[in-house]
Amino acid sequence: MESSRENPPKSRLNKKDKPVNGRPDKAGKETIKKRCTDVFCFIRDLGIALLSVFVFTSVILLVAKASPLEAYYHIFKGSLGSLSKFSHVINVWIPLTLCACGLLFTFKIGLWNIGVEGQVMMGAVFTTAALRWGLQAEASSLVLLVSFFAGAVGGALWALLAGYLKTRSGVHEIFAGLGLNFVAQGIVLWLIFGPWKQPGVASMSGTELFPQKLWLYYTKAFRLSPTALGLVLLALVLTAILLRYARIGLNLKAVGSNATAAFLFGLKPDRCMLVAMLFAGGLAGLAGNLQVTGVYHRLLPAISSNYGYLALLVVMLSNYNIRAVPAVAFFFACLNTGSIQLPIVLQLNSSLSGAIQGLLVLAALGLQAWREEAGHQKESVHD
Repeated sequence: MESSRENPPKSRLNKKDKPVNGRPDKAGKETIKKRCTDVFCFIRDLGIALLSVFVFTSVILLVAKASPLEAYYHIFKGSLGSLSKFSHVINVWIPLTLCACGLLFTFKIGLWNIGVEGQVMMGAVFTTAALRWGLQAEASSLVLLVSFFAGAVGGALWALLAGYLKTRSGVHEIFAGLGLNFVAQGIVLWLIFGPWKQPGVASMSGTELFPQKLWLYYTKAFRLSPTALGLVLLALVLTAILLRYARIGLNLKAVGSNATAAFLFGLKPDRCMLVAMLFAGGLAGLAGNLQVTGVYHRLLPAISSNYGYLALLVVMLSNYNIRAVPAVAFFFACLNTGSIQLPIVLQLNSSLSGAIQGLLVLAALGLQAWREEAGHQKESVHD
């Protein structure tokens, strides 16, 4: 009895399973190594993306016989030269980041949601309808809350229509999205020049301005809505969690990698595609809502400001990584805001920004092809 008390039973764990002198075991070292590799790859991809943007932009400016350094100076001054200009950059960054978060869901499953531009428009249309319905209501906060829901629903329904054409009729999502973009633009113009036109006149200035009680609250110093900023930060966190840790992210990744194998394991690829389009359209519709309630306070023909198309470029240059999206989106928000004065200051053609964005799309596609080729070579070496 005494010997049994003096020598208690040993733990079932093997000594090699425990850290030695507080040092991590082999599995722990592999985990640390993998995390370090992920951080390095993230910094590398972000650096390559931003470097490619600078290089291609500089080439275009040199072809246009303009000094890149002088252009970058005016872009910096026009975007970050004062607090008011910085707040304008953030107002561009918010809808751009929302659209990019939504696109991450569709890219995860292998869908090119080109229709994100139309989804922003329809979110703005549904938001305008909700605000017009609540013009006479006294509870303006409730009306704004309803408009958030209406905007998200409008974008989601427009995205689901493209998803339905893809899953049921076999129409490629690129053609379906582009077609629906034109339809959405037509609906916006019809509403502005028809049922929702300003009293006595219909013009490209949009619908009648909503009363200030239906505007999102903004700080007078920065002209920035804390509600809009909070929504985009929440969207970034939820997108990261859903795509990385939740079952929906794993399902989307499985279907995107191999739809046939995913079906054999019990997943339904068509349903997953519709779910991805639902998230993408909802976030794009929310971006359209903020354009109406927080920026322009009415429906405009160019209410989307091409943020949907620009978000595609942001996601591709971010290497479909949620951690890089805010930084790349902020860079493009600065470029979008600061380049407004370039045609006046440097006597450049106003269409130059479109040419720059077009070349950046080609750069993003080339960067993606390089990454895929590097991945294939890495896999062949391991095999």
